[in-house]
Amino acid sequence: MKKENTKKEKRLRRHKRGRAKISGISNKPRISVFISNRHIYVQVIDDQKGKTIANISDLNIKEKDKKLNLSKEMGLALAKELKKLKIEKAVFDRGGFKYHGRVKNIAEGLREGGIKF
Repeated sequence: MKKENTKKEKRLRRHKRGRAKISGISNKPRISVFISNRHIYVQVIDDQKGKTIANISDLNIKEKDKKLNLSKEMGLALAKELKKLKIEKAVFDRGGFKYHGRVKNIAEGLREGGIKF
């Protein structure tokens, strides 16, 4: 009898497939998104050095709003932080999540903030 894959296993398989194709370097880091049931986390990672350059979560945003609106604010705030670090370009890693809803809003916020990917 064939075992059915859970949602998490499917997402991890998609994430692994995506990570095989993308990686970040110091002048063009990887922006990694993770969404739990309660919170949203975004990290900017330099894969060559194995270091996190910047990060943000919805816990850092003081104004509580709907999750879709929070994700857009997070993208704008992260873009502002990356501008301070003189980073203009990045690679977007959606973490196996569908590019829609909160993930899409984070990407749009980053683009509005002036980050290109």
